[in-house]
Amino acid sequence: MRNRRSIAYTALIALTVVVTAVGCRKSAGSPESNANNQPLIVDITAAEAVVKPIPTYFEATGNLASDEHTDVAASVAGKIVQVNFDVGSFVQKGDVLVRLDDRDARIRLDQLQSQLQQSQSSVGQAEAQVEQARANVRQAQAQLGLDENGKFVIGQVAEVGSAKANLDLAEAEYTRSSRLLETGDISRSQFDQRKTNRDQARSAYQTALNSANQRFAAIRTATAQVQTAEAGVKAAQAAVKATQSQVAAAQKGVGDTTVLAPISGYVSERVANPGEYISPNTPNSKIATIVRTSTLRMKIDVPEQSIGKISTGQSISLQTTAYPDRNFAGTIARVSPSLVTTARTLTVEAEVPNTEGLLKPGQFATVRIAQLKPEPAVMIPMKAVRTDGDNNRVFVIKDGAAHEKLVQLGTVEDDMVQVKQGLVEGDMVATSNLNALIDGILVRQ
Repeated sequence: MRNRRSIAYTALIALTVVVTAVGCRKSAGSPESNANNQPLIVDITAAEAVVKPIPTYFEATGNLASDEHTDVAASVAGKIVQVNFDVGSFVQKGDVLVRLDDRDARIRLDQLQSQLQQSQSSVGQAEAQVEQARANVRQAQAQLGLDENGKFVIGQVAEVGSAKANLDLAEAEYTRSSRLLETGDISRSQFDQRKTNRDQARSAYQTALNSANQRFAAIRTATAQVQTAEAGVKAAQAAVKATQSQVAAAQKGVGDTTVLAPISGYVSERVANPGEYISPNTPNSKIATIVRTSTLRMKIDVPEQSIGKISTGQSISLQTTAYPDRNFAGTIARVSPSLVTTARTLTVEAEVPNTEGLLKPGQFATVRIAQLKPEPAVMIPMKAVRTDGDNNRVFVIKDGAAHEKLVQLGTVEDDMVQVKQGLVEGDMVATSNLNALIDGILVRQ
């Protein structure tokens, strides 16, 4: 009898423990009641899903390339005596990259400069000869009573005119004396004297003519000398000009022994060492490669079905695996006129500012190209989304309760995010205490 009572008592205690445990688990795990068996209510804030226009994008892929790329080579042969750069160095346009041995070039320049001085001196001498010849011409013209543009009329020469006047007078006296001799009015001796005067006047006149002709011949000779001297000046000037060209070429030869950076950028390759002999006539004679990376070119392959969405001036944003959390902006600058037939894609180029130098030529990037016309989208605050792994959830508030919904997200604009699927305009979503919410729980705003 006692054993039966003990067994019944033990069974009663066990049943009590089980019932108590079940009640405790229900009280602790149920969202519908609290310690006083009252429904649990979570305080929240909420926001309305709104429709607003947002920029739209389509994605493509491409590779980054330098804005400008140049291989640097010397234009003259020579031995390298100095190298002022290395791979990775930043150089400004005009910086000295390499110096070659310039001793032979400077010797050649000195010789030509000396020759130029001699040629210039020859020009001065020839010009002095021209001036002397012109002075001789002017002197002879003055003696003949001519100006620079006057014509030579021998009778107008003063000496010739005076001699002619004396001859005419002597001829008249002789003629008159001949008549007087016949009439006996003068003596024979007087006649002979006047004849002698006439003969002397003739001789003086002829001497004046000869002298005038000689002086005119001297003018022609002096004029010819002027022309010869002027030709000498031209020849000397031509020699000076030719020597000046040679001096300029020699100066360039000296300058070419210094190789300058043609653009500003980073050195991506160095092929030069002191002591080496280089020549522009040898294959692959470059000494360095410089790339400009302050602005990069993004070559984008656009699928054929999307080419109608592309035009110059469109904005793009790109991401690389090196900076997955950062977007870089750019602008489409060039569009190819034809498609790549094998891939059926259109190649476009965008310019991407790279002032920080984070992006490198050769990097692969994913590109989002903004469309010119925005599209309406359902938008909610970012804080209304709870992310669990690959799932995005929101809690729609309806009739005082929170209802869990999976959503597909899209573009982020400031603190708002696009909901592509799962919500409609006007839905109220919880924006706080998301971790305390479960499907169907009562809420209070």
